[in-house]
Amino acid sequence: MSADNEKRDRVRELVRQVLASASSEKQEPEVYPKHLRVNSLPDEPPKDFDRDESAKSLITEDDLRGLGEGARLRVSEGVKFTPLASDIVSAKKIKLVKKEERHASLKVSSVAIGSDHGGFEMKSRLAMYLGGLGLKVRDFGTDSKASVDYPDFAHAVAQAVARRQADVGIIIDGAGIGSAMAANKVPGVLAAACYNSALATNSREHNGANVLTLGSGQNSFEEIREIVDAFLTHEISEPRHIKRVGKIRTIESQYNNRS
Repeated sequence: MSADNEKRDRVRELVRQVLASASSEKQEPEVYPKHLRVNSLPDEPPKDFDRDESAKSLITEDDLRGLGEGARLRVSEGVKFTPLASDIVSAKKIKLVKKEERHASLKVSSVAIGSDHGGFEMKSRLAMYLGGLGLKVRDFGTDSKASVDYPDFAHAVAQAVARRQADVGIIIDGAGIGSAMAANKVPGVLAAACYNSALATNSREHNGANVLTLGSGQNSFEEIREIVDAFLTHEISEPRHIKRVGKIRTIESQYNNRS
């Protein structure tokens, strides 16, 4: 009887140790690298507005909160104001800066988009924005904030571009780097991770990028929208840049032809 009691005590102690060990193991949150600035490109010119409300068709007094005398407000063509908002604009002499229409300068007509769980919310907002530009949008997921693996969705978007099912692709994960690595494994894809519009412009004009990868932990949605605008409104055209991209393609073909 005593031996049985000792055995039960040992079992209970083992269970307590296992439970204590399990409770002490906390799930570490995903930490993305901080936004870093490189000096390979010049700083972007200062913006000609203090606040951007160009995504809205109706401006209310709440949208003007915090704007000082003579502030510059970016708005869309045909925007409307509530009566109180109009009074505030007049009283504070707020300058309205009309957003340049992007439709005419777009270099593509269709976009494949995708994201992991970290980029899901940004992707959902971006899909609506792209649709508003008149672009055909193909969404390859993910469809929720449940944890998934970014290479799966980067691969799907990259394949769509390589198969010419879309003119360009846009992928959003936490940092934008992993998706670029995965997408660049697909023959025919030139993916660039960009965190400002200058890099996005450079990736298109100099490097012929056809996939843009973004980091939801690196930029606000307003910044992502500007990066995407730059990517979609530029393209490679100068012979010297086309020649250099051709050399990239030649390197790729050498490895693709190996058995």
